[in-house]
Amino acid sequence: MQKVQMSTSIPTRIIGPIHFQAMHGLKYQMQGLDIEVPLATFETTLFHSIARGAKLTRLVKTLQTVILSDLMTRSLLFEAPSAHKAHLFASSISASVVLFQEEVVSKQSRYAKLVRIDSKVVGSLVYLRMSYETGLASGHNMTTLASDAIASYIQKQYPEVVFLSVSGNYCVDKKVSAVNSIYGRGKSVVAEITIPRDLLYQTLKTTPEKIVELNIKKNLIGSIAAGSLLSANAHYANMLLAFYLATGQDAANIVEGSQGITTCEVKNDNLVFSVSLPSIIVGTIGHGKDTADSKKHLEILQATGPDGSEKLAHIAAAVVLCGELSLLAALTNQGELSQSHAKIERHKV
Repeated sequence: MQKVQMSTSIPTRIIGPIHFQAMHGLKYQMQGLDIEVPLATFETTLFHSIARGAKLTRLVKTLQTVILSDLMTRSLLFEAPSAHKAHLFASSISASVVLFQEEVVSKQSRYAKLVRIDSKVVGSLVYLRMSYETGLASGHNMTTLASDAIASYIQKQYPEVVFLSVSGNYCVDKKVSAVNSIYGRGKSVVAEITIPRDLLYQTLKTTPEKIVELNIKKNLIGSIAAGSLLSANAHYANMLLAFYLATGQDAANIVEGSQGITTCEVKNDNLVFSVSLPSIIVGTIGHGKDTADSKKHLEILQATGPDGSEKLAHIAAAVVLCGELSLLAALTNQGELSQSHAKIERHKV
């Protein structure tokens, strides 16, 4: 039976624009941007919710985003003859970043650059977390190929150490983990906005005090009570999935992407609201970005230039902020969330 390539249609809408007072990248800064954002999701109420947050960014013009780091990871797994030899091996490998980059990685890829190796010894097992810069690509395949080549190089230098896997789960790829939340995977981004009391009430029908109280009791204490792992937010995954699907990303990366912390406080009668996302994994080149829809959406996002990959991360964080703020505001008013869902979904039907 001949296999036929098919595609699945997902409701897509362009929201915004979102206004950025500033995007602070690792090597650049951009100010005063208005960017419309394509989103793809079956939870179509998100379009309306994120649009409410986007409207606030245009009114207050205080949204800023900052990238803290940008490193894709892959973890090699080895087994040494003993725990002592595992410790010596891990120490030696962790100190060989420059060697591996020059002798191995640079010959595998023009874009990948090994910048860090973290190790963890468990008995005689050694987990090596290799962190790479990957240019405009998210870097999944690039880092796997480079790490596999490093493993082959290591085997020749350390014949007594057994290579077990190119992925030892210390990356951590598409799983919830403490290590990703601490070190970051992909792009670590913070988005922050300051909203005057009157505009918050006019737009979202709530107060700074209500948002702060709910964030503490729902997102922070509620997440602790539920046993959440280094994560305290209302629904980051919703916004990230809609953004990832619209831009041709590997949507399974919302797993580590959804780990993040929402913080807010009342300062000078304003609400200062932020979202911190340690693992946003996006790229503008590679598999999934060559479809007609993805290309069109990347153009709408103004993310086709040399800083496009970083720009996507700024926008993703801003989308998360807009949706997170809108939901928390709705939850401060009893019945608003359920009534909004019923109104929008039933009207659609």
